[in-house]
Amino acid sequence: MVGNQKGDESGRPARWEILDRTEEASCRVFSVVRKRCRHPVRGREDDFYVLESSDWVNLVAVTPDGRMVLVEQYRFGSEDLSLEVPGGLMDLGEDPVEAAERELKEETGFVGRRSRLLGSVRPNPAIQSNHCHIVLIEEAERLVDVDWDENEELAVQLPSVAEVFAMAHSGRITHALTLNALFLYQPIGLADSRGDLT
Repeated sequence: MVGNQKGDESGRPARWEILDRTEEASCRVFSVVRKRCRHPVRGREDDFYVLESSDWVNLVAVTPDGRMVLVEQYRFGSEDLSLEVPGGLMDLGEDPVEAAERELKEETGFVGRRSRLLGSVRPNPAIQSNHCHIVLIEEAERLVDVDWDENEELAVQLPSVAEVFAMAHSGRITHALTLNALFLYQPIGLADSRGDLT
């Protein structure tokens, strides 16, 4: 391994020391925090800005006939419609699987029979502090009415698993966390989709 001239003796990058934290803005779904940090080797100090938020949950919901529950909604960051897996903010201390089941029911009216955590990712560790937990919900069926937040407006789509992966590869699905969810689901999908992905 080539040594890192700016890191520690192991050749790995150093962990900066956090000297101070100041909340610069408190928004509805995140806070902007300024961190004053110092490099432990070089002694350099600087300010870094981080978005602090509750953890999120995204879910892959699959119906008994091998279709995936997707939602299309308007996103204010991109100023465009986005095709995604369902998901949302978790309540403090909420279990990821329970949060996923709640979000699926509220956003789409679907309820599943089996659920389990596939994994957790960091949405953007450069500027965000939270995790996004990804849950698989199987045998999902529409059983209840939706319960949207006041600003939500969703269109549910039910493409086959193979169609969803084709949309991901073609660029039709661009939401990075949805692509993370599909990546974590794909090995299961390849082995358990009744040949849909071959």
